[in-house]
Amino acid sequence: MKRSAVVILGVLLLGAAVAASLAVGSRDIPLNDVVSALLRPSDGEHTVIVRELRLPRTLVGLQVGVALAVAGVIMQTLTRNPIAEPRILGIAAGASFGVVVAIAVFGLSTLAGWIWFGLGGAALAGVAVFSIAARTREGSAPVNLALTGAAIDAGLGALIYGVLSIDAATFDQFRFWVVGSLAGRTPQMALQVLPFLALGLVFAAMAARGLDALALGDDMARGLGHSVARWRAIAAAAAILLTGAAVAVAGPIAFVGLAVPHAARALVGTNHRWTLPVSALLGAILVLGADVLGRVLFPPGEVPAGVITALAGAPVLLWVVLRK
Repeated sequence: MKRSAVVILGVLLLGAAVAASLAVGSRDIPLNDVVSALLRPSDGEHTVIVRELRLPRTLVGLQVGVALAVAGVIMQTLTRNPIAEPRILGIAAGASFGVVVAIAVFGLSTLAGWIWFGLGGAALAGVAVFSIAARTREGSAPVNLALTGAAIDAGLGALIYGVLSIDAATFDQFRFWVVGSLAGRTPQMALQVLPFLALGLVFAAMAARGLDALALGDDMARGLGHSVARWRAIAAAAAILLTGAAVAVAGPIAFVGLAVPHAARALVGTNHRWTLPVSALLGAILVLGADVLGRVLFPPGEVPAGVITALAGAPVLLWVVLRK
């Protein structure tokens, strides 16, 4: 009953977050006007604001929150590291490197053009991490994954900042992406990443039972009849797809993948068939809430959602460290 109540409450809070994302901003719009703009569009100003500006960023916020939160759950289980998040396996750095290549080498100047490079960079980095870790004596064990991911992250980070330090034009464009924001996103961008997000969620749902076993340790998982390598591969594919899609479309929004899984486990326990969907709900709520808060703190300017989530996530990280 408690778990069902958590899900119901999460759905209600998500509905409130979506409504706030559509209605609140530099110009507040009454909810009845929001509904009219969605169901009975006209040429009025409110319709333009809701449908062309706020609806796309709301859709992207939902996608990013769900993707990063679910990927965080998977990575914490795969590495058995309570402070793991999408960055720990070098996937976010791979996406960032892809964006830098798109800007510096191919001269692309729009977010729509960067997305595919971000997705490709994330996928290549994820494959590299798991391929290298699999070649070690213990295979893709948690420690090997974490160490390999840290090495890939550090190496790609050095390349990124090396390019940025000698190319001011690339830096000027990259800094607007790397801060993590939902502003300026379009329906086309949401559609571009939707297939990757959907496939990642399918893999995550498939891996839920295997993640429960992996959380007990490799030997226990094998003793229960599970194929450790198979479940790791499915879960890793989910994490790569979800992180790559989220980071490519919105930039590396921090702490969602770290903080949300801990909150979900505190509410519904460690069973991944509950933890994954509850994390998806909480992740979407957090990203949309951060985006709305960033719009109203210092009007008419905006604080990017990534800054708000970092401020909210830092205390969670300290709590986890003190608790563990």
